[in-house]
Amino acid sequence: MLSFFTITIKSQLFTSKILIMKTDYELQQDVQDELMWDPILNAPEIGVIVKDGVVTLTGIVDNFSKKIAAESAAKRVKEVIAVAVNIDIILPGKHLRTDAEIAKAAFNALKWSNIIPDEKLMLQVENGYISVEGEVEWQYQKDSVTSAIKDLQGIKGITNLIHVKPRPGSKIINNNIRKALQRIANLEADKINVMTTGSDIKLTGNVHSWLERAEVERAVWSTPGVTAVHDELTIS
Repeated sequence: MLSFFTITIKSQLFTSKILIMKTDYELQQDVQDELMWDPILNAPEIGVIVKDGVVTLTGIVDNFSKKIAAESAAKRVKEVIAVAVNIDIILPGKHLRTDAEIAKAAFNALKWSNIIPDEKLMLQVENGYISVEGEVEWQYQKDSVTSAIKDLQGIKGITNLIHVKPRPGSKIINNNIRKALQRIANLEADKINVMTTGSDIKLTGNVHSWLERAEVERAVWSTPGVTAVHDELTIS
């Protein structure tokens, strides 16, 4: 009798959850509101299309930072399950820079950072698009490279090809990830499966929001020795 009662309650909770899910129109409004809330963006520049929880951003902006900010804003909205970015960058004449100027500015930005081992990196710039290669020991160093150069004038895009050097063994990595997930407030860590193959991590299971999913990814990437994360988490 107790077992039947438990199943009934779960079924009611599941039904209620489906009923309160937002429509695509409501989700579109939420994304548009979030774009308006971001001070770096001029919201009318960006179109928002939503289909089955997948957001597509369109439009034209005048710098790379705005394109990144628009993507981040859309991902912050609850119940967004994926974001496609079809935003073009057209630089005003005063922001145009030669590839040599961009390369020099990017090199200086990396050189001035206290946490980026710039001597292990190589930059290439072609038509305003920067490609960075090399090797670092930590994922946060790789992420810091993008952060250091994304706001430079004249940039149209960044390809971060930096390799994170493997360090601990699979078992140690897996244990460290488990401990990191358990430290995240309000996260049901037992609903996340972590599969470790060498230094590659595959995540499956359920989280409640895109922000929660981002927190999980951040925790995994911050674990020493992780070089690749395959995020197959479901938002539900």
